[in-house]
Amino acid sequence: MHAVILAAGRGSRMSALTEDRPKCMVELARKPLIRRQIAALRGGGVSTIGIVRGYLGTTINIEDATYFENPRWAETNMVMSLRAAATWLQSDSVVVSYADIFYGRDVVRALADSSGDLVVAYDRNWRGLWTRRFADPLSDAETFRTDARGNLIEIGRRAKHLDDVEGQYMGLLKFTPQAWHAVEAVLAAVDAKTRDAMDMTTLLRALLDSGFQIKTVGIAGQWGEIDSSDDLELYEKMIREGDLCLEN
Repeated sequence: MHAVILAAGRGSRMSALTEDRPKCMVELARKPLIRRQIAALRGGGVSTIGIVRGYLGTTINIEDATYFENPRWAETNMVMSLRAAATWLQSDSVVVSYADIFYGRDVVRALADSSGDLVVAYDRNWRGLWTRRFADPLSDAETFRTDARGNLIEIGRRAKHLDDVEGQYMGLLKFTPQAWHAVEAVLAAVDAKTRDAMDMTTLLRALLDSGFQIKTVGIAGQWGEIDSSDDLELYEKMIREGDLCLEN
């Protein structure tokens, strides 16, 4: 199975930490995030790693990786970075990872083993982490709801009530070629400006609206996203205090 890491963006909210390197090269516990992602992906059964580069892309130099480029990284959003790897997505199953997260091999394996054409990972225990990251967890939480069979029915809108949030989307998902064909149909139906601005959860909502089934895989903590230097400080503190255990 292939994996693609979407590493084209700068991560401007990281301030000085990304002045000379992309966000994926920021270190957590003395190891670049992208190295942690690759270790988890390979541990979860991925054999081939692809990386979509953009901002300061040549500073990402990973052995045995295939590179895709998004030269318009400053003008486009996540979906256009994903589209840069379309040749893989058209031909094989691909685990897709954001570049500003860390996670374990077990969730990668669960995605890889899932029979769904499009599967998203989420954290059931999100409130514990969001309470530590934000004074008001709902200030950043987005809607995420599933049906009784674990199929996604709502994602990515501003949550007004805790009941709207069954978990938090992690930025880790799997596409088969059938799913990518559905994505291409969605993108073909909108104009270039809309495509350029489209983020991943907007794409997932559009797929749901088209009737495409999206399955889910839930985990219980031991992951994180790094949106700011405050997040990085929090995770380092959690590691020191034994509240966060990293695999690699």
